[in-house]
Amino acid sequence: MRALISDIHGNFEALTAVLEDIQSKGINEIYCLGDIVGYGPNPCECIDAVMDLDMCLLGNHDQAALFDPEGFNAGAERAIFWTRSVLEKAKGPGAEKRWEFLGELPRRHLSADEKTMYVHGSARNPLNEYVFPDDIHNLGKMEKIFALISQYCFQGHTHIPGVFTEQMEFLDPQDIGYQYQLNDTKVMINVGSVGQPRNNDPRSSYVTIDDDQVQFHRVDYDFDQTAGKIYNIPDLDNFLGDRLREGR
Repeated sequence: MRALISDIHGNFEALTAVLEDIQSKGINEIYCLGDIVGYGPNPCECIDAVMDLDMCLLGNHDQAALFDPEGFNAGAERAIFWTRSVLEKAKGPGAEKRWEFLGELPRRHLSADEKTMYVHGSARNPLNEYVFPDDIHNLGKMEKIFALISQYCFQGHTHIPGVFTEQMEFLDPQDIGYQYQLNDTKVMINVGSVGQPRNNDPRSSYVTIDDDQVQFHRVDYDFDQTAGKIYNIPDLDNFLGDRLREGR
């Protein structure tokens, strides 16, 4: 069994809760689909926690911490510059190791049989392209993305979990009993967000795969503690703490 996590965004309380939940299920293979940092108050701790995972991808916020943010709103931009300053000011042997880790992260991962793709954004633009539930009505966009997928694609970036089918359906996890059986149909599956859920549910989201069975999981964590840390950091917008309580 494999666990897929994404969009941690410097939320160490959420990441800790999710990793403990994964461990309680006896799962020892974990993939991270990017955005380890950005928005949240504990970038160093989150990077340290994912360094030894089985696979980790680069997210757009991770890239922005390495270089410069492009297309970010003002709050996200301030947060990433603050994140970079924290990483730069860190001392000890782990400080350089964090930069090396982020700099070596790949943008895409393929399974050995090349049937399954793992990205942060989309198969077409693995770093930056959003695929939202409403995109099922954008046939041109979806057909072009599906054409690049051999069988299955797991992704994050939107923070909204669910299943996109080639028949232009979006299946909300709640509507399918939090389970989906993989078959011959091409699908894109968004695993949701560990550190900043945005589907009106404040609980962390992640996915497990057991043979062909995909299971969506939600995990409670102390979002008030994370929000309190954000409120105490002037460079982080208070909205970044408020949204954790509302899952938006």
